[in-house]
Amino acid sequence: MPADPAASPLTPRRPEAVLFRRGGEAITVGRFLAEAAALAARLPEAPYAINLCADRYLALLGFAAALLRGQTTLLSAERSPHRLRELAERYPGAHALVDDAATLAQDAAAAACPVAVTGCAEALAARGGAPAAAAPAPAIPAERIAAIAFTSGSTGEPTPHAKPWGALVAGARAAAERFGLADPARPASIVASVPAQHMYGFETTLLLPLQAEAAGHAGPAFYPSDLAEALAQSPPRRLLVTTPLHLRTLLASGAALPALEAVISATAPLAGELAAAAEKAWRTRVLEIYGATEAGSLASRRTVEGPLWRPYGGIRLRRGADGTALAEVPGLPRPVPLADELELGEDGRFRLLGRRADVVKLAGKRASLAGLTRILTTIEGVRDGVFVAPEDLDRNPRARLAAYVVAPGRSAREILAALRERIEPAFLPRPVVMLDALPRDAVGKLSRRALAALRPAAARR
Repeated sequence: MPADPAASPLTPRRPEAVLFRRGGEAITVGRFLAEAAALAARLPEAPYAINLCADRYLALLGFAAALLRGQTTLLSAERSPHRLRELAERYPGAHALVDDAATLAQDAAAAACPVAVTGCAEALAARGGAPAAAAPAPAIPAERIAAIAFTSGSTGEPTPHAKPWGALVAGARAAAERFGLADPARPASIVASVPAQHMYGFETTLLLPLQAEAAGHAGPAFYPSDLAEALAQSPPRRLLVTTPLHLRTLLASGAALPALEAVISATAPLAGELAAAAEKAWRTRVLEIYGATEAGSLASRRTVEGPLWRPYGGIRLRRGADGTALAEVPGLPRPVPLADELELGEDGRFRLLGRRADVVKLAGKRASLAGLTRILTTIEGVRDGVFVAPEDLDRNPRARLAAYVVAPGRSAREILAALRERIEPAFLPRPVVMLDALPRDAVGKLSRRALAALRPAAARR
């Protein structure tokens, strides 16, 4: 029977290729396919699987097993009891995939999820380490909804976005081409500080090993020492997948890193000064990915080379009738409206101007909250910070911006004085609230809910 042109294999890679490294052990594609099939047979009948695995290999195994059973994976980087109850209520019949169900009682977040639970590590143990079967990778229909990803909630409640298998495959292959990961003779090693359940982490740490010539790293790698150890355990060519916040922390730690092929950053704009410092410290290239949960990864750039972004192969950006930037993405049924303002160039490249909802107006002047935040975080001694606009800014003439700042050893007065030299007086924050840390999520983002919790502190200033 001829192959279905509307289907793509779970992985096109050779059975002997290394897909993941876990606890010092190299896991081949052949072994992965056998373990995914075994886990799929143990899953309950259900329409959805909530993937909560922290171990990246188990997260990939759970995703693949659900896909083989025709189940849609729900991706949510937030593991709070509140969020898990929301998912269970919104997607009836969902079950949860966790690392180890035997320790579930110790995991308050997972224990609060009122669904059936499967421990992926236990399923592997029950399999008994049988040798990998020589079966070919199964083909998955391109139109099947493989996953539902959720926005971070930075501009409101998390919004779901369905991801057809064909779109996920096309995006991973475009990224593989862009980052030089298509040559079986030159496989790469991927180490990341971002969770697999965030769309950026899902694309780079799970889908790339499936579709590109790269091996993922299963273990936790969040703190500088974790990242340095994970990179040292991984063979060249090493790719570090991270965020601007984690990159800043890693650079400040002075951790010694082995040779890096490249550093890849996303989730927030990366300051050119930070990228240049990382390139100098580690003798590597720092690359950025631009994308959105709605559309997936769309473009990349080398930060130190300037502000222009180059779309991935197959991506087309255009202006809609209302002026909104639209992304035409292979595998998605219709153009995706983007929340960002883009300046489109004739050669296909574009400049990112910021989020449409990010622009504030005061005293007849306009500014971007992200731009103001970037200025804030370049002040000496500032480890983290954010500008926030009050909800009544447009209707209250007395309303002012606020700034939440993490800068040990510096005062609010000093921060305000430094800002006065850099920004228009109308945008000076009143108040400046000094904090020990900002309530960022695992990829460094601040949800609207988290920012709202900071308002009482601002009201007391």
